[in-house]
Amino acid sequence: MRTGWSAVAVASLALVAYAGSAAAGNKPPPENWDGLTEVKAKSMDVGYVMPGADFSQYRRVMLDKTMVAFRKDWMRNMNDTSNLSRRITDEDAAKIMETAQKAFEEAFQKAFTEAGYEVVNIAAPDVLRVSTAVVNLYINAPDTMSAGRSRTYTTNAGEATLVLEVRDGPTNALLGRVIDRRETLGLSGLSNRVTNTADFQQLFGQWAKICAKGLDHLKAISPIPANLKPKQKLQ
Repeated sequence: MRTGWSAVAVASLALVAYAGSAAAGNKPPPENWDGLTEVKAKSMDVGYVMPGADFSQYRRVMLDKTMVAFRKDWMRNMNDTSNLSRRITDEDAAKIMETAQKAFEEAFQKAFTEAGYEVVNIAAPDVLRVSTAVVNLYINAPDTMSAGRSRTYTTNAGEATLVLEVRDGPTNALLGRVIDRRETLGLSGLSNRVTNTADFQQLFGQWAKICAKGLDHLKAISPIPANLKPKQKLQ
């Protein structure tokens, strides 16, 4: 059965231990974190892996329910306007989070399936549990479909930070963690419900493909060196 507890824990840890220090601009991420060692992440901002871990056994994945959280000041910033048609209600925010969660989970299920992994809901020796969170979600010009709305143009739809953990299915042992902040590409320039959804779907799909490819790489090079050094490149 899929749960969201791990993703919540991951997001909380990431925000406290990494996002906050990154915002300060003078404190790098830790070299060792929860028994994991930082490695050179090819396509992510920060990556960690368990020294000695063997990913070669995993042929299936279990995807936990994704947690979605806005950036702390997002709703306040959006509602700092005299234009009542642009204001965001709690119901609007809940709908946006639900849409983002669905799009993210669909993107990851598709990417892992296309990469040859069966997506299951059971823990077994060949199952890797994947817990995800989309945190610090910031949508520059959300479209609430209010009456009297006008066209809005932005450089991009917004940004978000991916936090992902992988664990052994039967034991729940932590094996890896990645964190990555990205902006959407802003392909259309026009911001509305349709374009915002499309832009974030593209971002989520990009993350999903990177993660599926990353698992392939970890399987190919397993076992991970037991004497792994901080910021070592995995080859």
